[in-house]
Amino acid sequence: MKLPVREQLKYWGIGALVLIVLLWFLGNVLLPFVLGAAIAYLLDPVADRLERAGASRGLATAIITIGAVLLFILIAVLVIPTLFRQTTQLIQVAPELFQNVQGWLSQQFPQVQFDDEAFREAMTNLGEALRSRAGELIQTALTSAASFVSILLLFVIVPVVAVYLLMDWDRMVARIDELLPRQHAPTIRQLARDIDHTLAGFIRGMGTVCVILGTYYAVALMVVGLQFGLVVGVIAGLLTFIPYVGAIVGGALAIGLALFQFWGDWIWIIAVAVIFQIGQVIEGNVLTPKLVGDSVGLHPVWLLLAMSVFGTLFGFVGLLVAVPVAAALGVVMRFLVAQYKSSRLYTGSSGGGGDGTA
Repeated sequence: MKLPVREQLKYWGIGALVLIVLLWFLGNVLLPFVLGAAIAYLLDPVADRLERAGASRGLATAIITIGAVLLFILIAVLVIPTLFRQTTQLIQVAPELFQNVQGWLSQQFPQVQFDDEAFREAMTNLGEALRSRAGELIQTALTSAASFVSILLLFVIVPVVAVYLLMDWDRMVARIDELLPRQHAPTIRQLARDIDHTLAGFIRGMGTVCVILGTYYAVALMVVGLQFGLVVGVIAGLLTFIPYVGAIVGGALAIGLALFQFWGDWIWIIAVAVIFQIGQVIEGNVLTPKLVGDSVGLHPVWLLLAMSVFGTLFGFVGLLVAVPVAAALGVVMRFLVAQYKSSRLYTGSSGGGGDGTA
C-alpha cells in the first residue's frame, strides 16, 4: 500500500524544517564542512578523470591534494602579499582620490559648482570613513585571538573535510541512493542529475570563467603599469558571475584610476579600456559558451535573490548554500511546471497525459 501524498508531504516538510533549524543554529559550526563539501564537489570530476586514466581513487585524491597544496603555496607567496599591500594602499589613498575627483570635475565642468563646501566635505568624509573602517576591520581580523583561531581552524578543517569527502564521494552518493524512497527513486535521481548539471554548469563553469578573467585583468593591468591592477583584477573577476557587472565595475574602477595615474598619457588610458573590452569579447564569445553553456537555467536575478535571502537568514553559510539551493529550487520548479502541463488540471480533459504524481 502506497503512503498517501499528504503523509509524504508531511515527512518531507519535517525534513526541510530540520535542515533550516540546523542551518539557523549551527551555521558557524557547519561552515568548514560546507566549504569542504563544496571543494570536494568541484574536484570530483578531476578525480573521476584520473580514475579513468588508470589511477585508484586514493591515488587520484593524493595527486589532487598535492597539486592544491603547491598551488596554495604559490598563491600565498606570489599573490596574497601583493594583493594585501595594494588593497591597503588603495584604502589609504581613497581620501586623496576623492579630492582629486572633486578637483577634476571642477576643472572640466566649471559651470557646475562642484567646489561647494558640502560636496567637498561629503567626499572627504566618505574617503576618511572608508579608510578608518577598513583599517579597523583589518586590525580586528589580525589582532583578535578568536578570529585568528577561527581562521586557523578553517584552514585546517576545510582541507581535511575536502580530502575525506573527495576520497569517499562515489561511495557516499551510492549510500544516499540506497536511502531514497523506492517509489520516488527514479524521479529523485533525474532531478538530482538535472541539479548537478545546473551546478556543474554554473559553479564549475562560472568559477573557471571568474578565475580566467580575474587573472587576465590583473596581469594585463599590471603589465600596463596600473598602480592597483591586481586589486581591480580580483574585484572584476569575483563579480564576473553577474553578467556585465564585473566588467562595468572593474572597468569603471580601472579607468578612473588610470585617469589620475596616466592623465595626459591617453595611450595608457585607452589601453586600460581596451583590456576590459577584450575581456568582454573573450567572455561572451569563448569562455561562457564553452564553459557554462546556454542550458544552465540559473538566472542571475534569481541567484542574487537567493544569496540575499540566505545570506540575511544564515550569514556566510547561507551565502554558500544559496547557489545549490537556488539551482535545486529552479530544477524542481521546472519539473513541477512540466508535471502541471501534463496533468488533467492543465489540459482540462479526462484523458490528459500524466497523473501529476512523482
